[in-house]
Amino acid sequence: MRLGGFVIHGNNRPTLGRCLDSLAAVADECVAVDCGSSDGSAELARGSGFRRVMRRWEGYGAARATAAEALAGCDYLFFLDSDEWLEREAIAALRTWKESRPTAAYYALRRRDWAQLDGRRFLYRTEHHHVRLVRQGSAGWQRNMIVHEALPPGPTVLLPVTLEHSFADSVEATRAKIERYSLLWAIRNHRAACAVKPPALQHVAHFLRETLLKGAAFRGGVPALQLARAVANHHARRYALLRAVRGGAYPELVRAFEEGRLADLFRLLPGQPWPAPSLPSPSRPLAPVRSAAPSRRLASAGARQPE
Repeated sequence: MRLGGFVIHGNNRPTLGRCLDSLAAVADECVAVDCGSSDGSAELARGSGFRRVMRRWEGYGAARATAAEALAGCDYLFFLDSDEWLEREAIAALRTWKESRPTAAYYALRRRDWAQLDGRRFLYRTEHHHVRLVRQGSAGWQRNMIVHEALPPGPTVLLPVTLEHSFADSVEATRAKIERYSLLWAIRNHRAACAVKPPALQHVAHFLRETLLKGAAFRGGVPALQLARAVANHHARRYALLRAVRGGAYPELVRAFEEGRLADLFRLLPGQPWPAPSLPSPSRPLAPVRSAAPSRRLASAGARQPE
């Protein structure tokens, strides 16, 4: 069984090294999808033996599809975000998995989200069922998956493997990221059969879920409560923004999405941190994207957004 590994990156040099080392430790072929880096990330990936694939930034779905195409000769794909890594035990477990003749469409890992706030590092939460191993024929990423790049439903096996994640080092940065994610989610889903849930109730429910059920309040104190409030706001803001977009807000962003001008969408996005879309366009013509249709999402398929 041949395993392909990939990471998508922009200017992510501070966290990219551990990610590259983790992928290289288990994969037979490695690709780094460079979406316009200028901080030495590309040189770091090349020095780690990764093949560089250039792609302008049009969202996670398009970038992951590019990686899958670049690794077409591999049986399975293993992917990490640029701020994720594996410890020794996880690397050993994945090597054992490779020898087990896997057959399922998807394999999920546990993920531990670490926070570094006010000079203190603590475990914010542990989440399950983050799909990170995908059979090549089941990798159905599409361009309209601008944030929540859900994979088609399929048999999923949870592996006894833990993935480490640098989740947050600033509450303010997390708030800003969540605002962008929430707006992108609303734009993608504004024509879908998606009911608008009460934002205030969503905020309360998810704040209690983060602090009590997942235990953040017991491990991180006041900084964890502040972070949990920001994370809970994601669920409130996306429904508030969905209502606003359906009411006619952000027309230029909606038009860019519906016309398939995804690079323009990210360029116009308020507070966007991604590289400007100055890289060459894909060689194939880009068709307009379709708004998300109702579907059963795999829990946290791909790069999961804050919950």
